[in-house]
This record gives sequence, structure tokens and C-alpha cells, in this order.
Amino acid sequence: MANVDSIAVAPADSDPTPGSEQAPRPDVVSRVRALVAAAPAMLTDGAVIAFALFTVLYHLAFLGDLRPSVTFRIWLLACVLLAVVALLRARRRSAVGTATSTATTTAASEPAEPTGPQHAVDRRLLIGVLVAAAVAAVTAGVAGTGARITWWIPAVAGLLAAIGGTLLLRRAWLSGPVPTPAAPAPTAVQSAYALAVSVLVGISSFFLARNTPDDVYYVGKSVWIAERDLIPLNDFLFSENVLPAMGSQPPIPSIEVFDGAFANVVGIHASSALWYVLLPIMAVLAALALWRLTHRWAPRRPMLAFTVSVAYLYLVAGGDAALGTFHLPRLHEGKGMFVSAVIPLMWLYLTEWFDNRSRRSLLLIVALSITAIGLTNTAAIILPMLVGAASFAMLLVGRWKAAIVAAVAALAYPIGSLVVSRLVLGGMSAAGADDAFFDAAYTYRRTLLIGVVGVISGLALWCGPLLARRRTPALLAAGATLALSVMFVPGVLEVMSALSGISVVLWRVPWLLALPTLIGLLCTVRVPAPTPALRRVAAGGIAALLVASFALFATPMWSPKSWVDVHDRPTWKLPQQRQAIAFWIKGLDRPEGMLLAPKTIMRTSPIITSEVRVVLPRDFYLVEYDLSSQFAKDRILLASFADGTAAPAPTELSSALDRLDVGTICVYNGNQYARDTAPQLGYQEFASRRAPGAMTCFRRVA
Repeated sequence: MANVDSIAVAPADSDPTPGSEQAPRPDVVSRVRALVAAAPAMLTDGAVIAFALFTVLYHLAFLGDLRPSVTFRIWLLACVLLAVVALLRARRRSAVGTATSTATTTAASEPAEPTGPQHAVDRRLLIGVLVAAAVAAVTAGVAGTGARITWWIPAVAGLLAAIGGTLLLRRAWLSGPVPTPAAPAPTAVQSAYALAVSVLVGISSFFLARNTPDDVYYVGKSVWIAERDLIPLNDFLFSENVLPAMGSQPPIPSIEVFDGAFANVVGIHASSALWYVLLPIMAVLAALALWRLTHRWAPRRPMLAFTVSVAYLYLVAGGDAALGTFHLPRLHEGKGMFVSAVIPLMWLYLTEWFDNRSRRSLLLIVALSITAIGLTNTAAIILPMLVGAASFAMLLVGRWKAAIVAAVAALAYPIGSLVVSRLVLGGMSAAGADDAFFDAAYTYRRTLLIGVVGVISGLALWCGPLLARRRTPALLAAGATLALSVMFVPGVLEVMSALSGISVVLWRVPWLLALPTLIGLLCTVRVPAPTPALRRVAAGGIAALLVASFALFATPMWSPKSWVDVHDRPTWKLPQQRQAIAFWIKGLDRPEGMLLAPKTIMRTSPIITSEVRVVLPRDFYLVEYDLSSQFAKDRILLASFADGTAAPAPTELSSALDRLDVGTICVYNGNQYARDTAPQLGYQEFASRRAPGAMTCFRRVA
């Protein structure tokens, strides 16, 4: 079974007409259609190069101690110059292409089925792969629903399916012809559809709000930078850039700096800049990145596959690790953009590199790797897994030089920047991060989920390589499936954790797989039917069945179970009452010193302003500063007092208040003990707020 698309390139016909060297200039309609067709690639590639440039400038700014606003202005000027150069080169290429245009046709005809013993072997192997994939998908999806199924069954079956699929695709590659790799370029209609869907995705980002505890760090850092035009290399949550920074958060990512610098230069609040300007743009780019990979990997019906992929992201959320929750609800966090945009684009660029080995493809891989580390430190861990899987797949077919070059291009900057930062700032620690370890079974359930959706995810994982476009896309998908299948074997993640100490992110290993694209590929399976019309109907039926399954058996992005609030107007991604209270406290005539308030308000305040320093921005981060220290104990004690969950003695409270220099105490009116105790501690009432969110504030008496 040699499933390799044969691609025939017709020779250019000579033009016998004298003086016909200059072809007629294309009309306006043709130009517009060409522009629309190329728009997704232009937008995503341009965004990758632009953000990579800012990340490099941000890192270089440490040498000159430049302010973020200065770096941003330099970046703007550099972007304008690059745009002018790109435009001039495009016009030059267009002129040359028009003068020397040739008629090139690409025929994607199906190869003839081989016969003989080899065909019988391939057919048996294919059947074995499909059976193993079905067993793995069903048992993996059912294992987490309460059924007593040992994880060894889906793990072994999945590994066998992955190995068999890889061998099958390798054999097809080596035994088939070697055509000129050429995937059909997107048409104007296809690109217009992708653009329309992406714009709708961007618009929907205005109205969906998911408040996550991590926002106090990521958004709070942008607010701090915007208000002070400085980059905090030390702690900015518990102190004024004085205490050591969290060891798990080295200042390599540039996304928060970009947001803060943009807000500072434009003159708007950093949270508004992030959620009203940058988030919709990121949502459009993430959707276009998904479209480009889906179009490149889908052997047929890419628009239908893209539609199913987008539906999957919107309808399958709920769980904290589901990919849908890392799309719109958490896209403003760097790791959300990494998994939603960088991952599909990296697979796309690697596909193009292994197909044509052009300098442009290599440049985009380098730029995307810089963009990735500019979004999240997780890139330094997930990218090596992704690139390793792709390189291994290419090594199997003898592309070792291209594999080595791609690996160096994709990993040099992320790994290098992490090493340099650790040499300069000290060793990296994961103490303050979510270092809970999840084994293979639970890792699968968190991201690929359980039940019907888990079964569908398993089918996409283990059957995706057989559905992808032949040769490079199929082999790369097989490499990703094989890598993830190996890590799903019990004990492998434990060994990786013990050897590397990165249990903090090992639950994210499914991110290396472009799962939404593989989900979409399920509706591109070639259904035996007598006519093309019936095949299209069958494909539409599969797509409808997939979407219906997501709608019936999963939690949609807009559900309260996904911790998402849906608003009828654009809003900040905060609970509106907490936001109003934080702004109210900011406007009070407060004395010097820290603010003590309920924990939810103290977690909201740094997103509003860096001018109000709070006692406990997030108790989760106290692990970084030793939970047994007086530093941590004082904050936990006072926060429980402000929350009304504990009633410490006034003498105990007084000592903690003095040590932390608390100037203002604000508590909900329902916290009667705090309201009665505050005057005994030397604080007097000076402000009150009516319901909803009725609150009373006390300030320290001089």
C-alpha cells in the first residue's frame, strides 16, 4: 500500500508568438483575489517576524538598560522599515514573475495500488494499525469514566498503533515516487472563509471573560510596566522590585513587556490594551494559524476540517487543561498563545522546510522559535519535544541533514536565552509553580478528556497520521503521535520528571501535538461512495456527527463550568464586582502602607494598578518565599482575618500589621469580627461602600 500522492508537473509551453514575452498585467479583480488568498500567510508570518523582532530587542535592551517605551518605539521604526523592504521585494518578484511566467500544473492524482506480496503486507499492517488505534482510543476514553481498565491497555495499544503507522508511512515514502512537493495553495474563497471565521473569533473574545489566578502575575506585570516604564527584574507583587524574583519565572518572555510598553506609549490602561486591542488580534492570528496547518495537512476538504477544528475549541472546554480553555479564555496569557498559535505554525513551517528546504522556511522557523520563548518559558521544554519528534520522523527517511538544521534553527534561541538568563540570574526553581505531578493516564484525561470526546481525541491522535496529506505531513504527524505514545506508557513521565525536574510542565506534553487539526482531519477520511457528491455528503455527515458529539458530551467555552462569564458588552476579564471594588479602593484617600482586604480583592488590585500594594496578591506564590517563614505566616494570618475565615487574637494581628506596614484595612460588611477588631488595632473607619459588595475601610491612625 503506497499511499503517496503522485504530483506531475507539466513542462512550460513555449510561446511561439513574437513579442509575447510581456504577458498582460492582471486586472484588479485578479489582484484582489490573489491578495485575499495570500492574506492568512501574510498576516501570520508578518506577526511572527514582528514579535520575534520585539523579543530580540527586549533582550538586547538589558545591555543598554533601555526603558520599555524606548524599546517599543525602536521596534515600531524597525517594523516600518521591514515592511517597506518586504513591499519592494514583493513588487520586484511580481514584476519578474509576470515577465517570465510559466504555465505550471500540479496533478494530485491517486497513485496506483501496488500488487503482490508487498501490498498484502501493507494491507495487513494497515488493518493492525487501525485495530490497535481503535482499541487505544476506546479504552483511553473509557478508562477515566469509572471503568476498571488498566492504563497499560490503551498505552500499549496506542504505542503499537503509533509504531505501525510510522512504519507504514515510512515504507510508503521509500517505495513511492519522489515528486516535487507541492501542496495546493489556498484559493481566494478558502482564505476569505478562514479570514471571516477568524474575525468572528476575534470579535467573540470581547465578550468571554475567564478570570484566572495567574492573571495577577501576567497582567499585573504589564500594568506595573505601563505605569512605571520599567522592567521589574525582582519581585513586583510582594515588594517594590526589591525581593528576589520568583525562580520559576525568569524574565525571558516579552509578551507582558510588549503589552505594558504599548499601553505606556499609546496612553491607555495596560489591561484595556491587552483585552480590548491585543487579545482580539491574537485571537485572529491563532485562528489563522490553525487554518494554515489544517489546509496544509488536510488531503481534501480543508474548509470543512477547519470548521470542525474551530468547533472543537469552542465546544470542548470545561477542564482546566482542555485545549479550549487555553484558546480565547486564556489566550492573553503567553502559554495560551503558544499552544494555540505557535504549535500549529511550527508544524506548518517544519512541513514547508522539509518539503522545499528554502531559506524563507528556515527563517520563519527561527523567528517562530524566538516568538515562542517570548510568549512563555514553557517553549524551552515543549519545543524540543516537538522538534525532536519531527526530526526523528525525517531521520527515518534519510533526511538527516534537514532534520539537524531544523533542530538547530528551532531550538538555538529558546535554549540559549534560558541558559544565559540562568547564568546571569541564578538557577531556575519550580518551587512556586504548579509542581504537582500527573501520570500518563491523568495527563491524557486532563487534555484529551474522557468519554465520547476522549475516544474522538484518541482516534485523532492514533489515526491522524493515516488521514493527513501524504509524505511530509503524514510522516510528521506520525512522529508526533509516536512521541506522545511513548510518553503515555506508564513510567516514562516519571523517569522524565526524575531526570529533568520539570514535573511542573509535564502535564503539558500533549501540547506538542496539533490536536485540533487532527480532530478536523477525521472528517476528511475517504468514504467509499459511487459519486463525488455522495462522498461530500458523507464527509459532511461525519463533520456534523463530530460537532454534535462535542455539543452533547463536552462543556462549551461559554459555560459557567468553564469558569467563563459571558457579557453583552466588551469587558475586562475580571469579575465585574471585584473590578469595581478595586477601582473604588484605588480612589480612596489612603495612608502610606499596604492594603489588607479579602484575598479576591487583593488578587484583583494589581491588575487595576501597581500603586496599591497589597498584603497577599496570591497565596500560591508564597511557596517561593518559604511557607514556614514569618514573611509568609503574617500574610496568611492577615488574609484569613480579612476573609473572615479566622479570628486571630488582636495582639497577634497587631504584630503582623506592624511588620508588614499595613496602612489600610478593607473588609466586607459581613465580616463583623474584623469590623469590630480594626478600631482596637489602631485603625479608624474612613470609607464605606454600599451593596452589592458592601465594604468598610479603615485607615491607620497616625
